[in-house]
Amino acid sequence: MRNIPSSNLWRTVSIAAVLSTLLMLTGFGYAVKDMLWPQGETFIGESPTTPPPENKSLSASSEIRITAFGDSLTKGTGDATGEGYVKQVMALLTEKWDKPVSLTNNLAVNGMHAGRLSELLRGDKGYEYAISQSNLILFTIGGNDLFQLATGKSASEATGEVDLDKLKEQLPSGLQRFKAVIERIHEINPNAQVVYMGLYNPFYDIDELREGSLAIQQWNQEAYAIMHPYSNMTLVPTFDLFENTIGTYLSSDHFHPNHDGYAQIAARIVQSLD
Repeated sequence: MRNIPSSNLWRTVSIAAVLSTLLMLTGFGYAVKDMLWPQGETFIGESPTTPPPENKSLSASSEIRITAFGDSLTKGTGDATGEGYVKQVMALLTEKWDKPVSLTNNLAVNGMHAGRLSELLRGDKGYEYAISQSNLILFTIGGNDLFQLATGKSASEATGEVDLDKLKEQLPSGLQRFKAVIERIHEINPNAQVVYMGLYNPFYDIDELREGSLAIQQWNQEAYAIMHPYSNMTLVPTFDLFENTIGTYLSSDHFHPNHDGYAQIAARIVQSLD
């Protein structure tokens, strides 16, 4: 057996030690990187999430993908045809730009309040996924909040028992819940165009409830201020459509719009979009 000079032996051992150290440091580096900047995939159900659509105008997009949510107004309650404003917006956008318009989901629920909607936006992966995949978001919220604050009942049950002083007093708490909704929408998808339908007073023709329009206008004004910092968000006013034409645009329940009322809302939404 040939003897290996001691100098060569030590050189070999030294090289091996250096290589082992480098290998260990490389592995350690990757481990630290994974802990500080994780790159793992996120899943909703069985499908991986994808980045929000690019921030560009709807007119420049190849297609329009809509997610709608909120209360009974977005569900289309009161429209005998079942279209509501959402489906009429889709038809008008198709006509306006001659491009594919699809509805990712309509998640609206009768009786929805801003507080509950905020919870769903933070805890329901279905909401998060639908919003993240859309470049146009339509929603309504606040009507049930206002009338429950004033009566302890849902908006559709509100009658002459409305306490307008109580409504004014409790208005800031409802607006705080609305703010939480806006902030969460922005967190999920800061690039989509977002359209919120302002509130109206369906009881304007009832003398003792006409003053409620002042509180509703205050809500709309404060809601606009909350949305204003986000350039992709728009509030579309509707109060003037119903104050002097309630018999024309409200359904028989004296609260929700009828088909023609929703058509007026849809037209305004489409006019606000570029």
